[in-house]
Amino acid sequence: MLCGIMSGLKEIKIIVKWSGKEYEIGDLTEQDTVALLKHEICKRTNVQPNRQKLLNLKYKGKFASDDIRLSALEIKPNFKLMMVGSIEADIEEVCTVPEEEDVIDDFETSNPFEEQSYDKQEVYLSKVSKRIRDYKIEMRNQPREGKKLLVLDIDYTLFDHRSTAEQGTELMRPFLHEFLTSAHQNYDIVIWSATGMRWIEEKMRLLGVSTNENYKILFYLDSGAMISIYTGDHGVIDVKPLGVIWGKFKQYSAKNTIMFDDIRRNFLMNPRSGLRIRPFRQAHVNRSTDRELLKLAVYLKDIAEHCEDFTKLDHRKWEHYKP
Repeated sequence: MLCGIMSGLKEIKIIVKWSGKEYEIGDLTEQDTVALLKHEICKRTNVQPNRQKLLNLKYKGKFASDDIRLSALEIKPNFKLMMVGSIEADIEEVCTVPEEEDVIDDFETSNPFEEQSYDKQEVYLSKVSKRIRDYKIEMRNQPREGKKLLVLDIDYTLFDHRSTAEQGTELMRPFLHEFLTSAHQNYDIVIWSATGMRWIEEKMRLLGVSTNENYKILFYLDSGAMISIYTGDHGVIDVKPLGVIWGKFKQYSAKNTIMFDDIRRNFLMNPRSGLRIRPFRQAHVNRSTDRELLKLAVYLKDIAEHCEDFTKLDHRKWEHYKP
């Protein structure tokens, strides 16, 4: 186990021995939990957390439970973690499918301003700092002076990725290009999807976003820019921390950034900056009636022109906003 210092916390790298191979598990600190360790192991091995048996990870003589922090385990240098666990075909598919899964948003009914302040916890801020340091962004266009920032999800936000069609444009949310053209007047635009970069690039090409002359996309972010947090009752989830962008581009902050996503749990690190968009599903049925992007284009224009500090807004009430 190799350790370093990351934003005041000890960074931990653990070697997991499984099925005759060794896997280095990074992106952990001493304040992370066993549940987060298992989540990271799954990313590397495709063994689901509930299938993992960590033989020599003990706490007070017993197998360490998911809520135990790594600091409590007194893991010594050069420690190797022995794991037993099997992969079934259906489990492997769940772990490796390159699409965002249909997710029930467990946070939908709770107040976003009454969450457990994940955005202030050092353990997660240290992960954001690591993303700022290590995640490489490929610029597609340059930031424009004085523009605010709009961060957009793809699946079910701009595109119905589950339905079938002869052409991808049939699954595109209505008025997508009109919306992006309007937003581009006041905002630099970033696309952030919980998939891989190859799939993001392919979807943007398919929808004609990457080649449209009426607006420009600043850059794409993929799942590698996300961080994992432990939420207790809801387990370990991956979220989109806007601090990764703010740390790399000082002209953007909570005061001038807004993010659209159909899953509100993605906002847990930035609850005041997220607007949960109505999911666009069953494109063939809803294509003729969906007007969400037209309405949101008006909202974006209004707040850009009449609000100097977006943290004073409650995006849950965006449909009732009056300048």
